[in-house]
Amino acid sequence: MLSVSNTAKRVLVLAGVGNAAGTGAAVARRFAKEGYSIALLARQGKALHHIENEINRSGGHAAAFPLLSYSRDDISSTWISVQEKFSAPEYNIRAAVFNAGQPIFKPFLEITPEEVSNSLEVSTAAAFAFSREAILSFKGNDIEEPLGKRGTLLFTGATASLRGSPMTSLFAAGKSGARALSQSLAKEFGKDNIHVSHVIIDGYILTDRTRQMMGQRVGNFEANSNIRLSPESIADAFVYLTKQDRSSWTWELDLRPAHEKW
Repeated sequence: MLSVSNTAKRVLVLAGVGNAAGTGAAVARRFAKEGYSIALLARQGKALHHIENEINRSGGHAAAFPLLSYSRDDISSTWISVQEKFSAPEYNIRAAVFNAGQPIFKPFLEITPEEVSNSLEVSTAAAFAFSREAILSFKGNDIEEPLGKRGTLLFTGATASLRGSPMTSLFAAGKSGARALSQSLAKEFGKDNIHVSHVIIDGYILTDRTRQMMGQRVGNFEANSNIRLSPESIADAFVYLTKQDRSSWTWELDLRPAHEKW
């Protein structure tokens, strides 16, 4: 594979932007401020193009790559399009974030076989496909000094990555699978100077979805930063992980607000 110089412009490939108001969008904005070009992968075309246009209007550089699905074939073909858009020697992919998920919170006996298939495809199978493409891309990079890495692969996790609870059997199965994958990849590819990290998000994130869910209680939630997570602070943590040097790499980072019960 062609070796790509670390003088090329860095690219972040981000899978999962939700409604453009949560963690994925915040990560995209934050990395754009760091000078990365952003490749945005998601199924929601409207939100996808919204964050693309926002970053480009603010002076950054982003391109949207709509996904028909999170199947292996669609991820693989879309990754080819990303590499064609951000090609060497001008660009090289230095970071990848798997933020995709399909949370389903239902009693176990009410979960349908279709929901199992769809949820695990997005949460776990797609994580395998995305990781394969990211690692193959990183292997073509020179080691960036002084950090000593070819690239950083990050996974967005959740409380359910560590433990299940009532109503979360399917969500926890997918998230714990992605966590196990990230740990295995960290152990296998650290020797290739590829940094893999898993970020647990333990608590409610301040997003439009949680605002709607909380209704009249949202005022205190917004005003009190002790009890909720900020998407922008989460994004800061993701950038921090990409800047760790080879002597002190974090595999798992656990983020929660100050007053979270855990």
